[in-house]
Amino acid sequence: MTHDTEKNNLSLIIPENYALERLDLVLSKLLPDYSRTQLQDWIEAGQVLLNNQPTKTKTKVKGGEIVSIHVTLKPQPEWVAQDLPLNIVHEDEALIIINKAVGMVVHPGAGNADRTLLNALLHHAPSLKDLPRAGILHRLDKDTSGLLVIAKTPAALRSLSSQLKKRSLLREYQAIVYGSFISGGKVDVAIARHHLLRKRMAVNEMGKPAITHYRIAEKFPHLTLLTVRLETGRTHQIRVHMNHIQHPIVGDVIYGGRVKLSKNMTPELIAALRQFKRQALHAFALGLTHPITGEWMRFEIDLPQDMQQLLLALRQDKAHNKA
Repeated sequence: MTHDTEKNNLSLIIPENYALERLDLVLSKLLPDYSRTQLQDWIEAGQVLLNNQPTKTKTKVKGGEIVSIHVTLKPQPEWVAQDLPLNIVHEDEALIIINKAVGMVVHPGAGNADRTLLNALLHHAPSLKDLPRAGILHRLDKDTSGLLVIAKTPAALRSLSSQLKKRSLLREYQAIVYGSFISGGKVDVAIARHHLLRKRMAVNEMGKPAITHYRIAEKFPHLTLLTVRLETGRTHQIRVHMNHIQHPIVGDVIYGGRVKLSKNMTPELIAALRQFKRQALHAFALGLTHPITGEWMRFEIDLPQDMQQLLLALRQDKAHNKA
C-alpha cells in the first residue's frame, strides 16, 4: 500500500485471497484505520477507483485490482478542553473507564455548549481530540450516574464499537422502580423519538429495536430494586421501557410523572421519595474484551450516596411494615 500524504491519496492492490468478496468489506479489512461506513461513503462519492474506474460498494472483487482512494476526513468540532473533575476507575493505553457523576452532561449540545464529560476528557487526554466524539462510545443521561468507557486510540475505538454493535459489551444498571415484581423478565419493544415532544422517546413499533433485561435485586413493600441489562442502547431506553411496563423509575419526572405514594409508607420513606429529584438509575457494571490483550474485564461501582439513602429508607419502611 502507498500513501501520497500531499494529495491524501491511498493506493493498494487487492490480494487474490479476497476474490468474490464485496469491495467495501475487503477495504474495511485492509484499511482498519477507517470504518466501513466511512469507506462506503467514499465509494458512493466516487472517491474510490477500481482499476481507475468508479465503482460500487457491492462490487465483487477478483483479486489483483488496483484501488485508489482519495481520503477526506470530516473536520472535528472545535471542542474546548476544560479542567473539570473526573472519577477515573481505570486507565491504560487503550481505554479509560469513567464513573460519571449525576448532573454531568456527556457530550456538548444544545443548552450544554461546554463543561461536559467530553470537555473534561480533552483536558485529561488531549490526543482524544483526533477521535470521533473524543472516543466516547456510549452515553448516560445527565442525571444517570455510573460507568462509561472511552477509547483512546483508533484501534481501540474500532474494537469497542464492534463489541457494542455485536452486543457483547456488557452494561448493567441498578434502578429503583415503583411496584412489585414476581420475577425478572425482558422488555422487547421498539423505541422512536416522540412524534410531538422531540426531546422525549416513546414506544413505537416503527422505531428501532430495543431490548432490556431485568431481574429482581431486592424487594420492598411498594417498590423494587432491579438489576437491568441493556441488550441494545437506545436513548432513554431503560426509562421508557420501565414506564411502558408500568414500573416507572423513581424520580423520573419525564417518563414516570408524579411521586407515587402508598398508604402504609412511613413518613421517612414518603419524605425520601419526595426529595429524590432525579431518576434512580445507576450504571453499576461494565464488561468488555480489552482491545489489546483480548482479556475480559469487568468493572463495578457502588451506588451513589443519594440512591443508598433511598434504599436505607426503603429497608426501614420494610422492617416497619413487617413489625
